[in-house]
Amino acid sequence: MPRRPAALRASISDHGLPDEYTQSPDIERAELARALSVAIDQIDRNLDDYYDRFPEPSSDNLTYSPTGNTDGWTTSFWTGLCWLAYEVTGDSRYRKAAEAQFETFERRLKSGEVKTHDLGFLYTLSAIAGHRLTGNDRYQSAAVTAADYLVDRFWEAPGLIQAWGDHEASEDSWERGRMIVDSMMNLPLLFWASETTGDPTYASIAETHARTNGQHIIRQDGSTFHTFKCDVDTGKPVGGETAQGYNASSCWSRGQTWAIYGYALAGDYTGEGEYVEIAAKLANYYLSKLEDDHVPRWDFDAPPDQDIRDSSAAAIAVCGLHELTCQLPFADDRTRFYRNAALSTLGSLATDYSTEDTESNGLLTDGAYDPSDGDYDECCIWGDYFYVEGLVRATQHWTRYW
Repeated sequence: MPRRPAALRASISDHGLPDEYTQSPDIERAELARALSVAIDQIDRNLDDYYDRFPEPSSDNLTYSPTGNTDGWTTSFWTGLCWLAYEVTGDSRYRKAAEAQFETFERRLKSGEVKTHDLGFLYTLSAIAGHRLTGNDRYQSAAVTAADYLVDRFWEAPGLIQAWGDHEASEDSWERGRMIVDSMMNLPLLFWASETTGDPTYASIAETHARTNGQHIIRQDGSTFHTFKCDVDTGKPVGGETAQGYNASSCWSRGQTWAIYGYALAGDYTGEGEYVEIAAKLANYYLSKLEDDHVPRWDFDAPPDQDIRDSSAAAIAVCGLHELTCQLPFADDRTRFYRNAALSTLGSLATDYSTEDTESNGLLTDGAYDPSDGDYDECCIWGDYFYVEGLVRATQHWTRYW
């Protein structure tokens, strides 16, 4: 395929983007459709084992063990996979499984095991997806309740949603007043709640958190801290640290992709072009640091002897980049660029990181949950989910759950 005209390449270069993605990738739509079919077949094979149970967050020797839905942040990704399979195939078996799983999410709300910012992850892919696809009011009620619990974690002085722990913890708690970059993907629950209830409070809190996150977690060069703490009484910044990255000053690649996707979504919900431009800045940094096969190292600043990939970060990036193309003007030079980057990444995952023809019950190899704990080179359930969402985005007309 011929290269783009010089004037257009210069325009893209003005945004600090590498030349690689100015050309369309070789991956064909039929190849992606086949990859989606392979993924659906794997979901189908897992359905009996995980009908009303859930895969562990990360596999062991590429095999997930089952777990219940009493704590943690990842159970909804399996439910999200069931909803995606239902949409793609129309097979009611997947819907029935997702409905059975939803009952465990309802019980979790009643049990009070919801002291976490991850309510967006948990109830977007279980309750909001269920409501979008069935119209059942039970799903809507659960999602609004989850949004109420998330609002309770908001600190007004610094304008942030606390990530971990009890938000009423003692003043010397490490968690008190700490936000993390992952929280950008929990904000759609609040934006949705305002649209559904007509109460603007949810969206106001979501946008306030997005602004605070932008002020403190995003660095000048477009990289991100994993976590940042503020004084909850004065609102003053305390400083940035990491929990899963290499160190406080490094850039954890999965956190970077949470932010890309989260800001692209915030731009759509608010209509604010500023958030879309933030997503683009984050995407530019991410793409400038990628490996040749479009799958990042787990931390862009980790030393060479920690050359660990994270396919789950790449899968999130696919969805975030695609969403970014939906939010930029069609005539913007960057739209095709980000689309090419998303397709190149998706093609690499389907070709080189698929578990096809293995004994694994997951979908993607080389996921890195937490290399500092030795948890890498495995399947990660969120990576599997975003991989399938990316394939659906590339091959179907799909209305997102987020």
